Amino acid sequence: MKVILQRDIPKVGKGGDIVTVADGYARNYLFPRAYAVSATGGALREHTARNDRERTRTATQLQTAQADAAKLEGLRLAIIGKANPGSTKLYGSITAQDVADQVAKETGITIDKRRVGLADPIKNLGDYRVSVRLHNDVTVSVPVAVLTEEQLEKRKVQEAAESKAAEAAAAAAAAAAAATAAEAASAQAEAASAQEEAVSTQAEVASAQTEEASAQTQAVPAASEPDSAETPAEADTGEAADGAEAESAGETL
Repeated sequence: MKVILQRDIPKVGKGGDIVTVADGYARNYLFPRAYAVSATGGALREHTARNDRERTRTATQLQTAQADAAKLEGLRLAIIGKANPGSTKLYGSITAQDVADQVAKETGITIDKRRVGLADPIKNLGDYRVSVRLHNDVTVSVPVAVLTEEQLEKRKVQEAAESKAAEAAAAAAAAAAAATAAEAASAQAEAASAQEEAVSTQAEVASAQTEEASAQTQAVPAASEPDSAETPAEADTGEAADGAEAESAGETL
């Protein structure tokens, strides 16, 4: 028989589990003592609905805990304590409730003091790390500084100076990066200009070569003799013809 356990039963199961047991064990032991109910009908539907609600609730709690853990990351708690000048021993002590209250004050996150991992109260000035369990699966280690009001003021001044120095360093780094980028852009512009000049020079050389070739082509016909001029051979042939004609005329006379 399948039953839904209403409580933890050794060697059988945990409360909420659906288990199979002997009929006689269920009727004679589990049911009379309300340790279990039959896993049928309305009881089974209610069990399923309850499990669904529990899963939804657990998932929501985990998401909330993870969001709270993100808020606590980087947090540094400072708790004021009182001590004699030159001594680190506190008047009284800093408890888990004090840590929980300071977390709520600085972040708005409410934490049960039983989830603050402080086994013993803090009784001396100094820096500590305290674990805060936000969920069974989410735990954050939070740095806690216990100091006097004078020490707190000095720390604030020091932190402000460090923050200002960090901002100045970041600004200088940004300015240097901007200058480097400007130099790179200028170098690229100069390279592009030089490339354009080289292309222009090549074009001028090509144009000059073309003009020179054209001039040479035009000069060749001008250097040759005209067709009407007689060559020496043609002159000799003409003179011979003239002599033949003269002889022929003499014979006729």
